[in-house]
Amino acid sequence: MTKLLSMNRRNFLQASAAGALLSAAPGFLSSQASAQGALTVGFIYVGPKDDYGYNQAHAEGAAVIKSMPGVTLVEEENVPETVDVQKTMESMINLDGAAVLFPTSFGYFDPHMLAMAAKYPEVQFRHCGGLWQESKNPMNTGSYFGYIGQGQYLNGVAAGYATKSKKIGFVAAKPIPQVVQNINSFLLGARSVDPLITCQVIFTGEWSLAVKEAEATNALVDQGADVITCHVDSPKVVVETAAGRNAFVCGYHANQSPLAPEKYLTGAEWAWGNVYTSFIKQAQAGEKLGNFVRGGLKDGFVKMSPLGPAVSDESRKKFEATLAEIMAGKFSVFKGPMTDNKGNVIVTAGRSFAEDAIELESMDYLVEGVMGSTA
Repeated sequence: MTKLLSMNRRNFLQASAAGALLSAAPGFLSSQASAQGALTVGFIYVGPKDDYGYNQAHAEGAAVIKSMPGVTLVEEENVPETVDVQKTMESMINLDGAAVLFPTSFGYFDPHMLAMAAKYPEVQFRHCGGLWQESKNPMNTGSYFGYIGQGQYLNGVAAGYATKSKKIGFVAAKPIPQVVQNINSFLLGARSVDPLITCQVIFTGEWSLAVKEAEATNALVDQGADVITCHVDSPKVVVETAAGRNAFVCGYHANQSPLAPEKYLTGAEWAWGNVYTSFIKQAQAGEKLGNFVRGGLKDGFVKMSPLGPAVSDESRKKFEATLAEIMAGKFSVFKGPMTDNKGNVIVTAGRSFAEDAIELESMDYLVEGVMGSTA
């Protein structure tokens, strides 16, 4: 979508008297679409759809439902986490007749998506992340997410065999629970290969800040890390910078192997096409959409990039065996005894956390061996 069209979409309701008329009848548009056996679905992205990362993963999922019978897809990229996203949602409802909206970025939820959900109770809104709460949020909203920490654990297995320095690195955006969980999972996977491996983490403070991501990657390599992964919106800069410094890389969000084919070990990817297909089938059948939807590798919410040419036979064997355990539902990333990087016991011996455990939803500690701080 061009910038001009984007500007028109966001400003139409303010500039045109027709906007007031249309905004009064979102339910009419939605029911009309249903009556005709059609469904218009809107996707909103905070960055470009080809960012090799978070936004691309969602756009690839949207492309899957675009081919479904009766579905009309409307998309807008580069929408900031401001009132602009409210304007985009409102125009998708009123101009396009969207009955289901997926505002994909973390900061779209509160207050923006919640405000639109209150204004348009007949429209369904589903947000990527873990912010929806049954006790306080409208029932025409909800959240979906995947246990991608399982993928970061497998990244760690590959990293554990690839590292020569026994030092691996992680470029992270913000110390929120999901990011912290991914950092911990990455090191725990590596330590399943060699318990002496450590992980240095650097937080950039932003989801997308190319200069800081490059600086962080270079700093990690300078400190001896020879395998790097990340949790930022677009891993492109991290992957290319690390490979340029002769370090191995593990991907995140989408497949970044084309960016560093010789240095890419594997990657933890989203499989949003499966998730979105399920939502759309429910909507087309007139069924209630789930409000709190979760799943991991075995549920088809997450997948792994193909193993790269630098992965050894020994590494491949361990990787595939661990993946098989996860797919069989017989594996837990977090199991005791386990201490954090300050020496506190966080998981006692004989105890483990299932991926849907409430403890993981609020994880704020880094495990022993992670050099860094969430403070």
